[in-house]
Amino acid sequence: MLLRRTATVLAGLFVLFVLIAPSDLEKFTPEAFLRVPLEGLVGVMVLVLLPNRFRKPAAVIGGVALGLFTVVKIMDIGFDMVLYRPFDLVLDWPLLVPAIDFVDVTFGRFASVLAVVAAVALVGGIVFLASVSVLRLSSAAAGRRPVAIRAVALVAVACVSLAVPGIPVYSDAAATSLVDHARRVQAGLHDQEVFAEEASVDAYRGHPGLLSSLQGKDVVFNFVESYGKSALDMPEVAAKLADGNSRLKAAGYTAKSAYLTSPTAGGGSWMAQATLLSGLWIDNQQRYRNLVASDRLTLPRAFREASWRSVGVVPGITQAWPEGDFFHYDKIYAAQDLGYKGPRFGYATTPDQFTLESFQRNERAKQDGPVMAAIPMVSSHAPWSPTPDSVEWDELGDGSIYATMPASNDPPESIFGRDPAAVRGDYAHSVSYSLESVVSWLERYGDENLVFVFLGDHQPAQMVTGEGASRDVPITIVAKDPAVLQRVEAWKWDDGIRPGGSAPVSRMSDFRDQFLKTFSPPKP
Repeated sequence: MLLRRTATVLAGLFVLFVLIAPSDLEKFTPEAFLRVPLEGLVGVMVLVLLPNRFRKPAAVIGGVALGLFTVVKIMDIGFDMVLYRPFDLVLDWPLLVPAIDFVDVTFGRFASVLAVVAAVALVGGIVFLASVSVLRLSSAAAGRRPVAIRAVALVAVACVSLAVPGIPVYSDAAATSLVDHARRVQAGLHDQEVFAEEASVDAYRGHPGLLSSLQGKDVVFNFVESYGKSALDMPEVAAKLADGNSRLKAAGYTAKSAYLTSPTAGGGSWMAQATLLSGLWIDNQQRYRNLVASDRLTLPRAFREASWRSVGVVPGITQAWPEGDFFHYDKIYAAQDLGYKGPRFGYATTPDQFTLESFQRNERAKQDGPVMAAIPMVSSHAPWSPTPDSVEWDELGDGSIYATMPASNDPPESIFGRDPAAVRGDYAHSVSYSLESVVSWLERYGDENLVFVFLGDHQPAQMVTGEGASRDVPITIVAKDPAVLQRVEAWKWDDGIRPGGSAPVSRMSDFRDQFLKTFSPPKP
């Protein structure tokens, strides 16, 4: 008897917890659990009033549904922690593959296999536990039907009678979550049509004289991984930007900066890069797949058609990359093409400084004409530890020098379960390293015929930014030629490489047309 009662109590607590628990870890407070779930009251009444022959099948179905709802809620919490939003039941399944790849690259194949096995076991365990719990509660309530009905009625009346504005007594969190997911499912199912309509407008396809104002210039679009607006308020990053601004001024550069709103946050760098280069808003994998299967005019293609040599320097690519054909690069330098013989630092295949040196060595030092490059760097990718040290440019060689650094022997650390202050410190240090690589490269290799645009792809995880952060990232254009900066005056960007708090903000998808309009003849 005692064992059965204990099982019933535990089953009730489990169901109560699942129904009331928020989908946002920041809202896990004692007050959040001092409520009565209306969905639970309705569920008890349905199971109690059903005929006996239907009760058990209904309890099993309800338990499985509750278990799947619990899994989705866990996904919501995880996505909110990293990507600042709930899980999308239609569009987000493809993102699980990059998540596994991240574990594989950062912590090893055994860890990735273990993570998959653990995830499958967790899903199965939750669904089983939910089914057993609902069955147990159904049996207990049916055995005392009059008592159960009166108890539900009494609790329902108490919820209505004791309700005070601003102090909720009951909870409809589960129902609200289901409605929200249903709306996202509906939007996701129609998103392909919406995207097709957006993509049908390609204002600069076939535009005569495209990019003629940049003839003879090398143009680089450099993505600094996880370099978000939140980084600007971190003392180490702020000091690095101030120092870099002074050094670039001394080297004869002028810089202008602003903000772009990224389509993603916490991850999904490829979607942000595709957004900037294509001029289309790519905020899910379905849009990305449709984009790379299209004939959209991208910035790399525009430069190539205007007689630039177009290259992609992509150290984050370690496997076949068929999507690369979409960007119309003359040459793609993946991780294995950079000539790097040193160790990995965390997720990063290649230190940012070496990536930039490899581009200089393989392209700018050999070119016969102007080159355009898109370079997504990776040193400031999560988990942000360990980070390499800066090296004298003449000592880089094939990267073997990095093996002498103490940090090269440090295993990567998960950002979860660690002190958030330590994670933020590691993040700031890695971004500072990436910015130092950019500034130092410009000092060493820049000239009158270089136009350098560097920007963040997205904000880091919420553990770094805190709750409620925007999706804005800094963007900066740097050049020595006054004519280039005169053309961008109309953008009204702030002076220097650190945008101020009131600097202009635009969607990342707007940049392609803004750039093409500025450096091309007026449309006929």
